[in-house]
Amino acid sequence: MATLQKIRNRGKILIATVGLALFAFIAEEFVRSLSYTQTERHQRVGKIYGDKINVQEFNTQVEEYTDVVKFTQGISSLSDDQLSMMRDQVWQTLVNDKLMEHECEKLGLNVTDAEMQDIINNGRSPLLAQTPFRTAQGKFDVNALKQFLNQYNEVMTNPQLGNEVKEQYQQMNNYWKFIEKTIRRQTLNEKYQALLSGLMVSNPVAAKASYEGRTNETDILMAALPYSSIKDDDVKVEDSELKAKYEEMKEMFRTNEETRDIKYIDIKVTASDADKANLQKEMEGYAQALSEGADPAKTVREAASQVAYSPLPVSAKSLPHDIAEKLDSMSIGSQVGPFVHDHDNTVNVVRLINKVTLPDSVEVRQIAAPGKDMAAIEKTADSIMNALATGANFDTIAKKYDQPATKTWITSSQYEGQTIDENNRKFLSTITNAAVGGYNKIVLDGQGVIIAQVTDRKNFITKYDVAVIKRAMDFSKETYGKAYNDFSSFLAGNAKSEDIEANAAQAGYTVQTRNNMSCTEHNVVNVRSTRDALRWIFNEKTKVGDVSPLYECGDNDHMLVIMLTGIHKKGYLPWDDEQIRTFLTGEVMKDKKAAMLMDKLKNAKDIASVAKIEGAVTDTIKHVTFMGNAFVSKIGASEPALSGSVSKAKKGDFKTGVKGKSAVYAYQVLDQKKTDVKFDQKQEEQRLQQTIGRNVSGAINELLQKADISDKRYIFF
Repeated sequence: MATLQKIRNRGKILIATVGLALFAFIAEEFVRSLSYTQTERHQRVGKIYGDKINVQEFNTQVEEYTDVVKFTQGISSLSDDQLSMMRDQVWQTLVNDKLMEHECEKLGLNVTDAEMQDIINNGRSPLLAQTPFRTAQGKFDVNALKQFLNQYNEVMTNPQLGNEVKEQYQQMNNYWKFIEKTIRRQTLNEKYQALLSGLMVSNPVAAKASYEGRTNETDILMAALPYSSIKDDDVKVEDSELKAKYEEMKEMFRTNEETRDIKYIDIKVTASDADKANLQKEMEGYAQALSEGADPAKTVREAASQVAYSPLPVSAKSLPHDIAEKLDSMSIGSQVGPFVHDHDNTVNVVRLINKVTLPDSVEVRQIAAPGKDMAAIEKTADSIMNALATGANFDTIAKKYDQPATKTWITSSQYEGQTIDENNRKFLSTITNAAVGGYNKIVLDGQGVIIAQVTDRKNFITKYDVAVIKRAMDFSKETYGKAYNDFSSFLAGNAKSEDIEANAAQAGYTVQTRNNMSCTEHNVVNVRSTRDALRWIFNEKTKVGDVSPLYECGDNDHMLVIMLTGIHKKGYLPWDDEQIRTFLTGEVMKDKKAAMLMDKLKNAKDIASVAKIEGAVTDTIKHVTFMGNAFVSKIGASEPALSGSVSKAKKGDFKTGVKGKSAVYAYQVLDQKKTDVKFDQKQEEQRLQQTIGRNVSGAINELLQKADISDKRYIFF
């Protein structure tokens, strides 16, 4: 009882203590939850139909696709531009997949495993023919696929096989899984498109109308009053009229993504006169060295030439265009330069050491002499050469050493422009100069001995042993430093956007405008390495009127500063947006001019009376059909309204007041005839169905509008 009484006496304190503890627990969970939410948000690359796309998920798909590209093209890496293209393609695929999943789930559409197996077994997807599982005729071979899948499981579980073999099988398996997934995706998309197309079916009435619209031809005598015949200054446009036209054409101004307007100063640093003079002096030194017999390979390398010296004669097509042009007029031992080539902004020196006539393509087969060391290899090689000299069969010897000796064409384009080591130089030089049918023993330093036979040579061309020193007229550190300091000083004295615009020209800088910029663009104003600038433009904290930091970008040769001038949220662009207003003004002026010109036509009785109106042009137009837009050559415009009106008229009719895109028209029907194309109802219905199918593909735009897509890739890439 005493204990109970103590609890009662201290109840308020206990309640307060428990309350504080409970609050601390709740607060801790709230902070933890908030931290997780913020982390998750920072890892979000986008959103589709409310589904959040994590950057790791996206990167996984990008890596999967790039691995496929590298595997199919036989390359080990991709450039930055190629990676950007890969990310774009993966994003578009991801968006399309989400759209299809969202729609097909509601409709009950799917692709079953049984359907997939049927497609694979019967080779019904064009993608299957792009796999390595093919017959000699290039058709998909399902048995080859099944054989690989069985081998794959055996290889991956075999501890005796090396990692290299397993890696090759893994790459092949990943490629197949990608193909399989792509076929499933395409099949689902085809089902959805087929369902939509099935909702709109061609019919005999429409087929007949389509046929007549193509085959009923009309010749007319036309008179046009161009809108340009009325001066713009003579037409007054009110804001109320612009707003009314905006409402009429509103759907044209809908955008599915946010865009922003900027003004900017982009400075591209170039070589100063002093930089050019220093480079000229340096190039004169290299030119003198070459003319005095210096080693061309060493001199070209020391000069850091953009064109490496080739130890093999090369064709003109492998050299820069400006260098190739010089070679035709040069004699062996002659030299030109230093000379400037403006197109690529370089200074050049060219010395022609020799020119020879060699085949551009050589067919060769070879045997690699076996042996445990070089002495044994050379002994085997000599034995092979002796056997061949006494009439032994090349294929028989190759088979003896378990080698295919396949004939292979080697072309200049396969090695010209590539780095060639001494062994490759020796091999290529031998087979290029060897006679057809002869046997050649090629000793490769430290790598063995090759017995090669040239079986054919073709396309003999002139090749050049040439030393080329090509150097860009780059700016010096001092030149860049001065440009940076001058620009920084200008920005320090003009911190606000209005000050930059007002004083830029006087300081020698040009302010440029870029409107409706999208965050999906990879570069700002086509300057490379501007990812940070793009992030600044689309940062939620960046406001209209803000000025960016000074960005050093491009290939370390650009300086960029940006001013944000407008933000356009996704949805409908406002009627008073500068570009929209300009467009609407043109449309309203066109309407008003059309009304004024129609008023001039109201009393016209024939083409002759229209032709007397100031500014009128006349012409005869033949073969006008309903299905084709009449092209008025004297106006320079296609006019669908004219085609529609003419198709309803009868021979001899005179019509006025046809409002076109570029003029108001009057015409008289001279003749009507039908082409000799016979009516084929089935063919016409098929033609219409194809048109319906093309129109249905546009439904994707409607889905995009409903998907509420958010693309934040610019934050990460």
